[in-house]
Amino acid sequence: MPSLTLPRRTRITSPTSVVQLEYPPGNPLPKRAGESWTRFVLLSDTHSRTFPVPDGDVLLHSGDLCRRGTLRDLRRTMEWLYALPHPLKIIIAGNRDYAVDREWYDANWAQLLDGKEEEDYQPVFELLTGPRAKAANIVYLENEEHRFRTREGGREWSVYGSPLSPNFGSRVRAFGYNDVDAEEVLSVFPQTDILLTHGPPRSVLDLTKKGEHAGCPELTRRLPDFQPRLHVFGHIHEARGAYVHLWSPAHPLTLGAQNGVQMGVEVEAVEEEVVSEGDQTIFVNASSTPAGPNEFRNGEPVYVGGPGVQPVVIDLLE
Repeated sequence: MPSLTLPRRTRITSPTSVVQLEYPPGNPLPKRAGESWTRFVLLSDTHSRTFPVPDGDVLLHSGDLCRRGTLRDLRRTMEWLYALPHPLKIIIAGNRDYAVDREWYDANWAQLLDGKEEEDYQPVFELLTGPRAKAANIVYLENEEHRFRTREGGREWSVYGSPLSPNFGSRVRAFGYNDVDAEEVLSVFPQTDILLTHGPPRSVLDLTKKGEHAGCPELTRRLPDFQPRLHVFGHIHEARGAYVHLWSPAHPLTLGAQNGVQMGVEVEAVEEEVVSEGDQTIFVNASSTPAGPNEFRNGEPVYVGGPGVQPVVIDLLE
């Protein structure tokens, strides 16, 4: 079984991007000079926990807003997100956001709520898309695209958000799909600047504590066709991290081997990794929940959003 001790790169830079995985609490490096940089702040798998989030132009949350999938859980998270100051906050759901997947929830609510009455449908989507969400600049995406600019005259960015993640042998869960359906399910994914999914692609920041790849093979196969600038996901807490893939025939995105990390070796923290210029996709598992190698830091347990699982800060050149 491969080691789960991955290189701890605190920063990855290229001529068109800066990825900050770790930084002093609340104090990431400032954006590079000039108006043509957009700052994205990335979260995932917050599970109804709240913590400080650094400022930025756009906040992206790639699902598992809830811990137990209830309306109460969702309300706690949304109150937190409403109060954050980011000019635009784009969010999706995940496999634990049970009440948001109404087809799944209607079939499973009795066992979820342990005898309590089924929760009302309307307040869930009021929290996600109602007047307070709109006033807080929140955009909820469920297999749909959104376009935006962060400044007048600036680049128009496109983002496609999907809460889907594969079942693949595990119990069926909210927003899950089976391997036989993967090609059809993912065929609607468009070419986009930013891909926001709950589940990872196979072999990219998807290695579980059991040493198994939990991502979707079909998603990995599709990615070379549309090569987003940024692909944000979560779901596999212990695989939190970032990887910059440079697209070229000599450098394919492969199945079966972990892309972008060294396995089976002990590696000390690396302050900065420098990536050369070229067409690239930045892959980020932005899980905010510690697990596996992220569970302890200097012998102390890590809390949600704490050291090693901080919000990831990414600056992209327009």
